[in-house]
Amino acid sequence: MLCSDGTKKLSFGGSIKDGDLVIVYEKRDVMKAVKVCETSVLQNRFGVFKHSDWIGKPFGSKVLSNKGGFVYLLAPTPELWTLVLSHRTQILYIADISFLITYLEIVPGSLVLESGTGSGSLTTSLARAVAPTGHVYTFDFHQQRAASAREDFQSTGVDSLVTVGVRDIQGEGFPDEYSGLADSVFLDLPQPWLAIPSAGKMLKQDGTLCSFSPCIEQVQRTCEALKSNFRDIRTFEVLLRTFEVHEGKIDSCQGEEGLSVRSPPCKRRHRSSEGSTKQDSSSSPTIKVRSHWLFDIFKTAMSLMKNLHVDSLYIQMFLALVFDRLEKFRRKFCPVACGQQFLFSFRMLGSKCRKTFLCRREKVC
Repeated sequence: MLCSDGTKKLSFGGSIKDGDLVIVYEKRDVMKAVKVCETSVLQNRFGVFKHSDWIGKPFGSKVLSNKGGFVYLLAPTPELWTLVLSHRTQILYIADISFLITYLEIVPGSLVLESGTGSGSLTTSLARAVAPTGHVYTFDFHQQRAASAREDFQSTGVDSLVTVGVRDIQGEGFPDEYSGLADSVFLDLPQPWLAIPSAGKMLKQDGTLCSFSPCIEQVQRTCEALKSNFRDIRTFEVLLRTFEVHEGKIDSCQGEEGLSVRSPPCKRRHRSSEGSTKQDSSSSPTIKVRSHWLFDIFKTAMSLMKNLHVDSLYIQMFLALVFDRLEKFRRKFCPVACGQQFLFSFRMLGSKCRKTFLCRREKVC
């Protein structure tokens, strides 16, 4: 469990105790949150795991089942909790969360107001950022979601750093008791521009406001509302792309000095011209890339959107599906030679519409 003693940093205890929350890591991308109970067992395809065997072990331990299978018991850090929590609403993930905490300049001791608690993914990370002397006040208009969030915060051990309130921030605004005290304000609302005036009153003179919106129409109206009392208004889109590194063979040829030189990747290997040496017969066979019907569909859709100036969400969703199939094809058959131009063009369409806005309150002389 998280230790939130005011004299210490937010950290985990040395060993697992009865009643603790642990993240059970089964394999890559397969994890689940489990509350430890001495009389309970966990059963999965690797076998049966007794909770009583977990008690007293440090976080990160590898435990065995009755069949010899194993899992790892990890601490419920905010990063892992984001991956295993119950989705009552759409959530923010690690890339957006880390970006927001950095630009909101949240440090230990900060007072943060959040509207749109949802599943509590961001709130848990905010609590760790403000610990040990700061506090997060989060609000949600849905009473059941707020109650579920309180239970989650208690399970993860951040309940002493987070206060959950039930309030319609769009219609009522933030409570007046926080006026001029907030270091940062975060809005995740359908109509954030309605809460801008109230958020401005809550912030300190050099406070920072962030609004997170999925649609460009929300972005436009929020920017218009911010222009009256805020300065340094900026818009960001956070894109995260993962890579998998695999070992493979690359064709090589003999250079003039007899050295082995790696040849550049290409779709088709051309014959060597006169005066150049022949390729090594022991090299791996060259992959020849053939055309694919998905490339033609993507080219056609791109040209239609550019010529007709269409910006339909449904067309963008269709292109997202096509591009996903293209990426799988490119990685399998032509990992270097083709596909890059499609990636660039597709990003230019702005298919991923989640926009983030950050701005500072205008200082009053």
